[in-house]
Amino acid sequence: MMFVSTRGGTPPVTLSQALRLGAAPGGGLFMPSEIPRHESTRFAAGRPLAQFAADWLRPFFDGDPLAADLDAICAEAFTFPVPLVAALGGDSSLRALELFHGPTGAFKDFGARFLLACFDRLAGDEPLTVLAATSGDTGGAVGCAAEGRRSARAVILYPKDRVSPFQERQLTCWGDNVAAVEVDGDFDACQAMVKAAFADPRLSASHRLTSANSINLGRLLPQVAYCAHAAFEAAALNTGNRPGFIIPSGNLGHGFALLLARAMGAPVGPVVLATNANRTLLDWCQTGRYQPRPSVATLANAMDVGNPSNFERVAALGDGAAEVAVELAHDEAIRHRIAADYRDSGYVWCPHSAIAAEAWRRLAGPARDERLWVAAATAHPFKFAEIVEPLIGRALEPSSALAAIAGRPTARQRIAPHLADLAALLEQQRVAA
Repeated sequence: MMFVSTRGGTPPVTLSQALRLGAAPGGGLFMPSEIPRHESTRFAAGRPLAQFAADWLRPFFDGDPLAADLDAICAEAFTFPVPLVAALGGDSSLRALELFHGPTGAFKDFGARFLLACFDRLAGDEPLTVLAATSGDTGGAVGCAAEGRRSARAVILYPKDRVSPFQERQLTCWGDNVAAVEVDGDFDACQAMVKAAFADPRLSASHRLTSANSINLGRLLPQVAYCAHAAFEAAALNTGNRPGFIIPSGNLGHGFALLLARAMGAPVGPVVLATNANRTLLDWCQTGRYQPRPSVATLANAMDVGNPSNFERVAALGDGAAEVAVELAHDEAIRHRIAADYRDSGYVWCPHSAIAAEAWRRLAGPARDERLWVAAATAHPFKFAEIVEPLIGRALEPSSALAAIAGRPTARQRIAPHLADLAALLEQQRVAA
């Protein structure tokens, strides 16, 4: 299997090369040169996720040096449960795919652990510099996955005043090989700096830069696997009918991963991308034109993205594979859905997952009732306690992993949103190391 840039113009590369480079030369994103197809009869519900993931992802690793390690990589990444929960009661057609049982309480744990396990096998004698922009949860997951590894040091950029208090603690609490950097700008400014760094050949080579954002295909492959696994599980519950999926969408990596799983043969029915007030995807769905916008701040801060990078990958899938609906929920709807569903069922959504639940409520009755719908529950609600607790009228309990973070010391650095500032910081980090 070889991988090509969404923008063309560069030779195909191996999977190991694509993971090591992060982004393609010229600013494109790596895609498989062809979409592998699985016979659904080879996959059945009830298989352990790590085993399922290794088999589902094997075509991507075909012929690559990492192929021999795929089973071990999956065993390292998929070590916590991913339950399908009848959040609103057994009579409801909605199932919450709880993706927040990992060490940092967010779905990003899968991709970060998978990618760092790959880097352990690719880095060689000198550590890689993992450069990541985060709108909330990516940075915490990458910091946790990178902490203590000799294969990588992590530099995490996050937007000033645009993450929750707990998210900021989780971004800034890791060990000496993880640097948290507060940027005087929004997520799109952080992401633009990361892309500019990769586009600078001298800077990229000097620091052995690689990415842990969803621009790196290695972050998305484990999401492809658990989406496919959930589809088979939900289809079995629904007597074989293809389940619908609702994915809270920011930088669109999660949505792309689901669409790729569907293109590979997973039993995925209709797909709804659920967004906050950042309406770039809704405008595209309604007009057919993709026009980035400045991002706006919302309660669902990890989705505050005005120019989602992975749109290039979605577009590269082609019209049939990329067929989706888009639903937008403003902050008032997020608040209402958290409060109403807790009152009616006792289930607690985080602000991002609440957008998926709201999108399900807005489905026309026949469409909502004819199949099971899987809503990606992307983060533990405790991470947004200052938003959720007033809406449900009680205190939230952290998971044991999240509780442990409260006692860690924190440290951060601040820079302006300019490549020169980032380059200077990278040099300081290398000298300090």
